[in-house]
Amino acid sequence: TFRVGVSEDKGTRRTMEDAHSFVVDFDSIRGQGFFAVFDGHAGKHAAEWCGSHFHEYLLKAIHASPTTPIPDILNQTFHDVDESLSKLCEESDGKIHSGCTAVTAFLRVEDPEGQQPFVPASSSPPSGHSIETEEPVADSSNESTLRSLAGGGSKAFGSITPRSASPASPNTAAEGITVIVPPSDARRVLYSANAGDARGVLCRAGKAVRLTYDHKGSDKQEAKRITDAGGFVMSGRVNGVLAVTRSLGDSAMKEFVVGAPYTTETELCEEDEFLVLACDGLWDIVGDQSAIDLVRDIEDAQLASLKLLKHALSHHTTDNVTVLVIRF
Repeated sequence: TFRVGVSEDKGTRRTMEDAHSFVVDFDSIRGQGFFAVFDGHAGKHAAEWCGSHFHEYLLKAIHASPTTPIPDILNQTFHDVDESLSKLCEESDGKIHSGCTAVTAFLRVEDPEGQQPFVPASSSPPSGHSIETEEPVADSSNESTLRSLAGGGSKAFGSITPRSASPASPNTAAEGITVIVPPSDARRVLYSANAGDARGVLCRAGKAVRLTYDHKGSDKQEAKRITDAGGFVMSGRVNGVLAVTRSLGDSAMKEFVVGAPYTTETELCEEDEFLVLACDGLWDIVGDQSAIDLVRDIEDAQLASLKLLKHALSHHTTDNVTVLVIRF
């Protein structure tokens, strides 16, 4: 199936405003996974809230519309999460006004038409009741320990087990939750979505393939969108304030700093080795190909994530750093 490693550090900052999450056997389907990094600004609330709840909103959207294409589902999820953060801001009388950039990836098992005929119609668990366990396992080597949400802004759900080659059949896990085992000929598709400058890079036969788009004030297309909406970009910052042009939260600037994500769809093949998801604390220091080259020979996903983290810190990143490595 896949192995996950995660490393994080607040760097030279006083506080840690990053969060991340991953769910194994996502939606109770063996071999599926959800992975995300959220990079907060103006406080940690938005990022931590997303670390706890984004995957629940995604599940809810999938169950509400099972035949809708996943890029549209991800778009809807970003919209719904953005709306919820705006409501939280209102309810707190503006005290909770933070925002976060986001990079998310959904590894889905499906047939050539993009459907899941092996999933019984009634098998879907209610949203928010996926496969949470008390003891998260981040890597099959069991070396990674994730701190609680309050401690380091991280959350893991479920445990990693190998994919079965048998035809689709329900399989009761240790927690008593039924896990669907897809047929061996099902394809694996990686769907990604991002807002802001948190980035996802796939290693395909040793070459870096960027799956995301950096939404920054320095980007001409994004700057035009903002000026067309009546805002301005000064020194690469939206209205002279925010360096990113898309994010979740930031409700006071929502007219310009939208939450609509950039999405991609990639069918995984034998050449696809691993995925790196990280905030700009890493990418401000290292380019896509350099990051891939640094860790391509490290089979252990946890050690790979740690090497990228240490590289960013030793090269004096000025930001929090969170790195997720998923080996296929």
